[in-house]
Amino acid sequence: MIICSCMVEIVLYEANSLKDKRQIIKSLIGRIQSRFNVSIAEVDMNDLWRRSVIGFACVSKTSKHASQMVDHIIEFVEGDTRVEIIKCDREIL
Repeated sequence: MIICSCMVEIVLYEANSLKDKRQIIKSLIGRIQSRFNVSIAEVDMNDLWRRSVIGFACVSKTSKHASQMVDHIIEFVEGDTRVEIIKCDREIL
């Protein structure tokens, strides 16, 4: 069993309040969760309006498949025009 975890730091350009940020993050997390079936949550920078850290993890039989899943999720986030990825840290266990 292979576990791949990833933390993505993002900037939210359209957020002008914490309420706006929560709406964007909730939407993004819900779409990722339903599309890729991974465990995902906002894990840091909860009180900042325009910054967030999202963490997610997936379990697979092979490290190649787990890495591909993370690549697809990162591509999905990059395709969302409301956010920009600043930093991405991944770890395979």
